[in-house]
Amino acid sequence: MSVKAQQDKPGEQEELDNLDFELVLFASAIIDYDYIMTLLARSSAQETPEQQRQTRDKLLALIGSDAKFMDEREELREYVQSLPTGVALTEEALWEGYEGFKAERHTAELNAVAATHGLNADALHAFTSTTLERLIFDSQALGELLTPLGLGWKARKRKEEDLMSDLTPLLRRRAEGRDIAGLGAYDG
Repeated sequence: MSVKAQQDKPGEQEELDNLDFELVLFASAIIDYDYIMTLLARSSAQETPEQQRQTRDKLLALIGSDAKFMDEREELREYVQSLPTGVALTEEALWEGYEGFKAERHTAELNAVAATHGLNADALHAFTSTTLERLIFDSQALGELLTPLGLGWKARKRKEEDLMSDLTPLLRRRAEGRDIAGLGAYDG
């Protein structure tokens, strides 16, 4: 049966609209963050809350299947699920919200690492910020970060390894695919 013949059947229009949505996504030359924010803004202004949830579910399935979103897949999923339904959102508001959401999540992750390892959270934030700005891992700065713990060299070495096992994945994710020189020494 042709698509045109199916369009004429009552009740199947919604399924065809869903198919059209999916085809538009896959036919798009560039499915990127801008495209996602555009779709979210468009759906929030034109769809009912139930339709918005369905659109978001489809978008999340697409994000989950695309390798380019691998590093931020979980953040995007949580952000999209946190958006209110029934409220028109602009692309600008979506971008600002997403950037704020990521910043809060990164802060919480670093605070948790600092608490786990008995470090000053502000010092750990400064250390990671400097590392990400320069894209160079500074082992001397890591030693200075651990100095307030007053550990001997053996205990400090173990603490450094434990800290870096938690910190390395966060640094890599926040580097967004860029290489951090010297960080390879902590790859297991």
